[in-house]
Amino acid sequence: QWQLVEAGGGMVQPGGSLRLSCAVSGFRLDQYAVGWFRQAPGNEQEGVSCISGDGSITNSVRSVKGRFIISKDNVKNRVYLQMNSLKPEDTGVYYCAADPYSSPDFCTVAVGKGRYDYWGQGTQVAVSS
Repeated sequence: QWQLVEAGGGMVQPGGSLRLSCAVSGFRLDQYAVGWFRQAPGNEQEGVSCISGDGSITNSVRSVKGRFIISKDNVKNRVYLQMNSLKPEDTGVYYCAADPYSSPDFCTVAVGKGRYDYWGQGTQVAVSS
């Protein structure tokens, strides 16, 4: 059974940093893509960043490029999202999800629930002064 559990959310001032982690189990992290998604109140879900199974491919939405870094540790079965220079518009619930359809060298955040079948419960991020 594929499972994902997020941790690391919290409240931070604008310009601050947070590191989210996603602990995965039930599948091989080196074979499938994992993505981070977020949803703010009243907004649609948005793809943030993803990393391919073999780690060779990462993709991020334009609004976080240069600020967020996705990485993973296949030994610890964890995927991380380092978020720097946070802005109020980064506020939302952040979810990690696994794509069981991906090849090891592919990931996309252009499609969320239509492709990523396994989701964590989410962790809240609030950026406010």
